[in-house]
Amino acid sequence: MVQLHVKRGEESQFLFSTTVDAPLETLIQQVSAIYNGRLKVERLCSEISELADHGILLPPNMQELTAEQIEELNLKDEWEDRCMPSGGAVFKKDEIGRRNGHAPNDKMKAVLMKTVEEAKALISNKQVQANVCVTMEMVKDALDQLRGAVSIVYPMGLPPHDPIRMEFEDLEDLSGTQASQQVISEDECQLWWAAKELQRGKKLQDYVGKNEKTKLVVKVQKKGLGPPAREPLVTNEQQKEMMMHYYRRQEELKKLEEANDDRYLDSEWADRRALKRQFQGLTNIKWGPR
Repeated sequence: MVQLHVKRGEESQFLFSTTVDAPLETLIQQVSAIYNGRLKVERLCSEISELADHGILLPPNMQELTAEQIEELNLKDEWEDRCMPSGGAVFKKDEIGRRNGHAPNDKMKAVLMKTVEEAKALISNKQVQANVCVTMEMVKDALDQLRGAVSIVYPMGLPPHDPIRMEFEDLEDLSGTQASQQVISEDECQLWWAAKELQRGKKLQDYVGKNEKTKLVVKVQKKGLGPPAREPLVTNEQQKEMMMHYYRRQEELKKLEEANDDRYLDSEWADRRALKRQFQGLTNIKWGPR
């Protein structure tokens, strides 16, 4: 199997296993699905952490308003009583005014946070270091775990405007957000290897040959942005090791230079004939008139 190390820019994303006979059309679809699926999991984990801390999202017309403004405008959150967490709520005010502050109790919060950590670990880029290939099944498993945890804590569901529910129903609106710049649709997705775009309509073996035991670093790029930066010849870790080796070598050369210094031979104590001259009475001889 060919192992692809998928990157976006200089950041590692995940490992993916394929074959040299794989059509690039299919490969790009699979890689983009996992790439965007990981982003969805990360967005959900972020929002579920907020849900655990501050409860459900307020209606759009009540967000970022103070309690006085809400009272003055006579606004009411009709979902507050419908979407109460299991075991009752604990009030924790959301300082930025996005969520209603009726958070789950500590036991239910622990359920959410534990699931968030497990889902993050499942699709983490640390899987690259562990040499674990990520599959779409793993992404779906992470999503199912998160969906299950939210259902346990909020058995009556979440409001339709809550981004967590919208993500689960694939109705998320990312327009105008930083997250929208990270998503790459399948149609816009390009794969690059060795400064070459892997063209749809061809097979992977058209670029890398027929050796199945191949490891490649491929980069995901949005269509129209041109080729991504090439991989450096040495990694940061390798560069650090080279610098440390150079420094140690310099120190060794300094010590050798000091060890080979023969200026001490001019010292009186280093004169091998000093004892003989002393016996012969030839020491402390001064030339010239007294």
